[in-house]
Amino acid sequence: MKTRTFLLALAALGTPGISPWIAPAATAADAKKPNVLVIVADDLGYGELGIQGNAQIPTPNIDSIGKNGARFTSGYVSGPYCSPTRAGLLTGKYQQRFGHEFNPGPAQNTGEDVGLSLQEKTLGDRFKAAGYSTGWFGKSHLGNKPDFHPLKRGFDEFYGFLGGAHDYLDPKADTQNPILRGTEPVTTAEYTTEAFAREAVGFIEKHKADPWLVYLPFNAVHNPLQAPEKYLARFNDVQDPKRKAFSALLSALDDAVGSVLGKVRELGVEENTLVFFISDNGGPTRQTTSSNGPLRGFKAQTWEGGVRVPWLVQWKGKIPAGQTLDQPVIQLDILPTALAAVGAPASADWKLDGVNLLPLLTGASKDAPHDALYWRFGQQIAIRKGDWKLVKAPDDGTPLPAQGGKASTEGAALYNLAKDIGESTDLASQEPEKVKELAAAWDAWNAQLVEPKWRPAGGGKGRQQGQGQGGGARRKAAAAAAAPAAQ
Repeated sequence: MKTRTFLLALAALGTPGISPWIAPAATAADAKKPNVLVIVADDLGYGELGIQGNAQIPTPNIDSIGKNGARFTSGYVSGPYCSPTRAGLLTGKYQQRFGHEFNPGPAQNTGEDVGLSLQEKTLGDRFKAAGYSTGWFGKSHLGNKPDFHPLKRGFDEFYGFLGGAHDYLDPKADTQNPILRGTEPVTTAEYTTEAFAREAVGFIEKHKADPWLVYLPFNAVHNPLQAPEKYLARFNDVQDPKRKAFSALLSALDDAVGSVLGKVRELGVEENTLVFFISDNGGPTRQTTSSNGPLRGFKAQTWEGGVRVPWLVQWKGKIPAGQTLDQPVIQLDILPTALAAVGAPASADWKLDGVNLLPLLTGASKDAPHDALYWRFGQQIAIRKGDWKLVKAPDDGTPLPAQGGKASTEGAALYNLAKDIGESTDLASQEPEKVKELAAAWDAWNAQLVEPKWRPAGGGKGRQQGQGQGGGARRKAAAAAAAPAAQ
């Protein structure tokens, strides 16, 4: 293809309020379709990157994505923990629409139908249809049975594991959840963070003549807190062993991201590669020290600390560098944005919840891309509309199960996030009409959803941080989250 010109009318996505985005004509050096790189960190809290304001752990490579493009201060994910977020990312839809509300269980306890719905098309499927080579390197957590394997979900190559977590150093640590190359177990011991990056670099090199999609979901910085000595040695001044290990994990992750970005730069395709970086949910501060900065709450909660995450995007030469954008966005937007960028815009028939962010990213529009964002996680609920958020989540002395019971807006608290990012002052009694407005919008959205197809073992007694903690434990963890440098 000698030249390409994009004429992407966002109206085709059924998204009001955003003007069409027209990409510039390609240069001779930019003749092939753009590449797409989607990087996902695991359990990385909102407050942990240098670009997010925390200088304790240097993250220059990850930070460069936002500095070379845009950082969203209100970037969200549609689930407060691992698997639901990934299901939403890969489909562009709220995962509760197809029953993927909770994590699948361990491999030995997971039924045949527990995984990303086979009725849903994935990011890999969409890019394969657009003529792309597709690679997946890292964690899946979207089903353990053969039909859910990445090689059957639109991806040409896979190197990673199917479960929710893995030992970083021993590929044989979990015989039910091995590291796989394709479908064959790997036996050579390697640090997974480095191995996933190496595989992505090799794929990019191999397909340098083709347009490619790389989905790179690291297991860093999820438990267990394991890192080789060369990374630990960078933080010998950190006294807390847990914080030192976490720092090493994050530093290794930054190096890994740097190696992949470096290969893109080496091949001269940096200006023809759209890059996303997000975390799958907020940090579980008590377990790993992963800080959510000024936000309230943690992983597995619908407070901001569970669902607002680092959210960075880069496309040199197309997206102006150094942007800090406050409009709320969500990981569901990655699929339609990426498809629009490669000239294969989403069809209205797909009924996506995500929208094309290119008008916002390129400056063609300043409008918020979503009227509202929504969450349902068992009994926990939330809706953000403008600066207002209605939320019901675990609180001091009144644990709210993540899994059990029926969700409703009754008793939810109201916050103005523009004035109160830490969700500290409930305005529900002062703003009853705003509560009614948001509750009605959430109820209308909730009526479109299906019941969860499975629930985690243990019913409603979730063990994630924030569920069932006493007030003292929660306040102690919250203090740690607000002051990461002190740990």
